[in-house]
Amino acid sequence: MAEQLKNVYTKEYINNLAKKIKENYQKFDSDSFINSIFNSTWETLELKMRMRHIAVTLNTFLPLSYKEQLEILKPTSHDFSGFDAMFFQDFVEVYGLEDFQNSMEALEVFTLDSSSEFAIRQFILNCEDETMSQMKLWAKSSNEHIRRLASEGCRPRLPWAVALPKFKKDPTKVFEIIELLKNDKSKYVQKSVANNLNDISKDNPKLVIEFIKTNLGKTKELDWICKHAARTLLKKADKEVLCLFGYINNSHVEVENFICDKSLKMGENLNFSFDIKSNQELGKLRIEYAIIYKKAKDKSSRKLFLISQNEIKTKTKSFSKRQSFKNMTTRRHYKGEHQIEIIINSDVKCKESFNLF
Repeated sequence: MAEQLKNVYTKEYINNLAKKIKENYQKFDSDSFINSIFNSTWETLELKMRMRHIAVTLNTFLPLSYKEQLEILKPTSHDFSGFDAMFFQDFVEVYGLEDFQNSMEALEVFTLDSSSEFAIRQFILNCEDETMSQMKLWAKSSNEHIRRLASEGCRPRLPWAVALPKFKKDPTKVFEIIELLKNDKSKYVQKSVANNLNDISKDNPKLVIEFIKTNLGKTKELDWICKHAARTLLKKADKEVLCLFGYINNSHVEVENFICDKSLKMGENLNFSFDIKSNQELGKLRIEYAIIYKKAKDKSSRKLFLISQNEIKTKTKSFSKRQSFKNMTTRRHYKGEHQIEIIINSDVKCKESFNLF
């Protein structure tokens, strides 16, 4: 079993944090700080609550003004990176909402080695106009990490983060950031822009479709952003979006030799294979499979999985896949009859049943 993310904060990690802080603040009581981190509640805390606990404890052991605290934490942060270093940003989120300028400067520093995408959202909720103006400035930064923050921080549905209800309803201000970044040469930034658009498509699909219509075919980079941004709409088989990307005709395509396991045990893989053929080049095809899962109380749930979305210049192509039926935290399986479909350009081409026992 993979190690839980929350366990990244080992005693060695916290000892190192205390050591680095003391290098920047000689009066820091390292031993008491470490003991306070690993208090009686520590084992009960999940990842984000451990981050918050570290941030709050830092505030306790840095009995200085907020600005002075940041002058210690900013140089300290350069020795820590990745998701686990986000307690620095969490510190700003908790204690910096009333000091906008110093907080923005700190989040800009902290995002270089980690990401300030979660913390900036509280500032958007607290002072939207001022924060979005700052993010427009970040969108023009020479540093890709700061430019990415401008996009990632205002995603209406950023995973693991507080939602931005106003932007879910009206993403006009988000599009102002996207317009500044849509031609960015950094793949890191492009991915964030595409993810932001994909978020918007879940609440405002017509706006994203209009963006795709306006920008598709202009540059290779914009084509990639448009296609990645459209993944939810493509999965929903939106006819307009399918047409925009050329996934139109499938009448010339036949599915043959479809073979799948007739039964499998809980925890095993469903193995299946099939061929597609045509009397001409197969062309642009979006090939998916759907599992119609048996659920409790005679209910069912259909989930789509992408196999390929490319232009196929041959007349035949074979596919072989497997689908896990191990129980996960996000999906529980039930014994009984399930079904699998093979889908090409949104049309179901064949369907088979199989039993899970």
